[in-house]
Amino acid sequence: MQKVLHINPDKCTGCLQCEMACSFENYGTYATSKSRIKVFDFHHTGKKVPYTCTQCDEAWCLHACPVEAITVDKATGAKVVNETTCVGCKVCTIACPFGTVNYVQSTGKVQKCDLCGGKPACSEACPT
Repeated sequence: MQKVLHINPDKCTGCLQCEMACSFENYGTYATSKSRIKVFDFHHTGKKVPYTCTQCDEAWCLHACPVEAITVDKATGAKVVNETTCVGCKVCTIACPFGTVNYVQSTGKVQKCDLCGGKPACSEACPT
């Protein structure tokens, strides 16, 4: 069954709890720079918009990966990066039209939302 996050940007307060929860879930540290979800701040409008991988049906990132490091999790339907297989070539980052696959300089690998195995930490942490 395909699971996705349903984000309502009209409810976002910009508190960044989603970013903090994501980084802690995946890296064991509270660091928004390591988050797989980002809250964009449109200063001119005052709007805050959380954005992460949409787990799109097309899966351009998956099809572009030359070493098949991105696979579909059978339980959640999420496209997941296998960090052991990933060679850090960044082809998937170019293939993703949404810009939600990101290269991590410190690891030399890419990261993207994997829905936390079906229980997204960002969703659990969101106060709205």
